[in-house]
Amino acid sequence: MKVLNTIWLTCLAVCLLVLCACNRSDANQQLKQTVPIRFALAQMPLNLDPRYATDAASERVNRLIYQSLVDFDATSNPVPKLATWLMVSPREYHFSLKQPLANFHHHKPLTAYDVKATYDSIITLKDSPQTSEYSNISSIQVKNETLVIFQLKQPDTHFASKLIIGILPKDDIEKKHDFTHHPIGSGPLAFEHWQNKLALKRVRDGQLILFTEVKDPTVRVLKLLRGETDLLQGDLQPELVSYLQTKPDITVKTVAGVNFSYLGLNMQDPLLRQRKVRMAIAHAIDRQSIIDKVMLKSTRAAGAILPPEHYTNAGVALPAYAYNPGLSKQLLLEAGVQLPLKLVYKTSTDAQRVRLATILQAQMAKAGMNLEIRSLDWGTFFEEVKKGNFQLFGLTWVGIKTPDIYAKAFGSQQFPPNGFNRGHYADAELDAMLLAEDWPAVTARIQAQLPYIPLWYEAQFAAFDKNITNYAPKPDGNWDDLATIKRSATISNHAH
Repeated sequence: MKVLNTIWLTCLAVCLLVLCACNRSDANQQLKQTVPIRFALAQMPLNLDPRYATDAASERVNRLIYQSLVDFDATSNPVPKLATWLMVSPREYHFSLKQPLANFHHHKPLTAYDVKATYDSIITLKDSPQTSEYSNISSIQVKNETLVIFQLKQPDTHFASKLIIGILPKDDIEKKHDFTHHPIGSGPLAFEHWQNKLALKRVRDGQLILFTEVKDPTVRVLKLLRGETDLLQGDLQPELVSYLQTKPDITVKTVAGVNFSYLGLNMQDPLLRQRKVRMAIAHAIDRQSIIDKVMLKSTRAAGAILPPEHYTNAGVALPAYAYNPGLSKQLLLEAGVQLPLKLVYKTSTDAQRVRLATILQAQMAKAGMNLEIRSLDWGTFFEEVKKGNFQLFGLTWVGIKTPDIYAKAFGSQQFPPNGFNRGHYADAELDAMLLAEDWPAVTARIQAQLPYIPLWYEAQFAAFDKNITNYAPKPDGNWDDLATIKRSATISNHAH
């Protein structure tokens, strides 16, 4: 009996040890998910309704909250996301939702009725910047829960690549739900709350992601080093990125970028309307010097919105506007401009953007230009740009995949709110090229006429705590890996 008792007690002890180990493992796993992963941003998203969002932070968050019918592969070709498609004719497209159907975050299935309701709502909205993109849709028919048919007014062989808006639930569209502040999507991250910090929860495991706005880049770096945030991406001076690379507790990853930075011009301005003045500005900027001194490695000088590797640029050689302040002065004098030419440049208060503006100011001074810098908080600055209240501004096109961006940005029928032609550039010759989809001719015409001043494609980086894994920056700057990011820390690391 004594032997049996001893055996029983031994078995009980082993079971308790296993149970405790399992409980510790479960607790550690639970803690990893309940302890938020904190992402510090230079500016918060402005709008979480994909029908309205146009700023980079909003579009990056919306990619995670919502799902679209179509996405793009690494070569910018459209690929199925929620649905496969069949082009019955250039005016008729059938989209079949994949099985099993995706579920919205409030647990209702995403059906063809939601697809129709989403695009119907965009077409009828009067204040959405996306409305003109879908003005070619004649009708949307639902055949059953999984099949939706788009009929077009005019043939469009590229129509599938335009269906990249996140799908919203039909019932909530009809109730006029506030998606801007309380989004409901079907993506990998679901909305939790937005009280100072934006909180999203990963659907598959409950991992919480917190987005906080920390405008000052030095403060963002200090917060990462002090363990007050876990992740930074973009919007840091190269010196701060290099500094982080020296820290053993921080991982820094970089990748060549495709996002296009440029100077926007107001073509209603009597001076900027003159091509020689625009050429003078282009020749007044030493892009390569700026890239070498104050940009991340792998940043590339740009000639067009879409990068050289994009299929529309095959065999295209765009002439470079070399830095030549003497030529700039000559062009200004030929245009009848009294020197110095006074210009007002608007930008955000982000430290790197102000720094770049200051460098531009110094370079352009040598070319007979007096550049006044006005730095505004991000929301105010972006509103000024959208309203056309500027002479010059600096911005970056983010996540652009398709060549129809040229029509949106420069088509004479694409002035806001119909499109993104914020500079009000009108060129009948370019319109004809856009209609013919002659992309080499389009890019050459834009390069020659300079409705904007091309700058560069910024390299991308992410810096994060060593306990963070499964995350890397994307060439377009998207935050897609928040769907897979992990924390390797245990209870002892985060017991505080």
